[in-house]
Amino acid sequence: MSSAKSNPVGGGMFTFLIIMVIVMIVYSVPFLRTSIADIAGLVLEPMQSILGISWPVMIFVLAAITGCYSSLLQKYTIDYEKMQRVQKKMRDFQKEFREAQLSGDEKRVRKLSEKRDKMMQEQLEMSQEQFKPLGWIMIITIPIFLWLLEMAPVMGDIVFPFMGTLHLSDPTFLFLPAWIIWYMLSSLTLSQVIRKTLDIGGL
Repeated sequence: MSSAKSNPVGGGMFTFLIIMVIVMIVYSVPFLRTSIADIAGLVLEPMQSILGISWPVMIFVLAAITGCYSSLLQKYTIDYEKMQRVQKKMRDFQKEFREAQLSGDEKRVRKLSEKRDKMMQEQLEMSQEQFKPLGWIMIITIPIFLWLLEMAPVMGDIVFPFMGTLHLSDPTFLFLPAWIIWYMLSSLTLSQVIRKTLDIGGL
């Protein structure tokens, strides 16, 4: 019966791993990579034309869009309240277990050791639950990334602190193109604002 209860969680991780394999295959096959980028471009190129924005602003807008839908998916697929309860339960258990060890109460230690396996299983299941929305998030995010990758050579410049003006396709000190660094910075900043606005918890 316990295995049946864990199937939805395991299924979430399995789906994520399958999508990861598909993504790696797509990225390694130029024809597939270009085809998906072109399909994404059917939506994204008119969007940029209509908005009439520069590439740095376009990347910022895409980071906002991906941040919104990923945060919403996490909000409605992950039980953060339950996750926090399990965390608190584990912290209390660890404190009690340490106290039993320090006091030399072997009977209490044995009793708590039997309980520890169940506690660890609960924590593992809650950790794995985070994989549930990742597959869906990647399905939307990867085409955007592939489109940006294809468009990188024609992107304009951006000014970074301490690095000056760089073309968005130029490598940075992290050996990543400037557009990826800009996307990551935008995404991290916006995600925090979005999560705070939507009152999304976390580990």
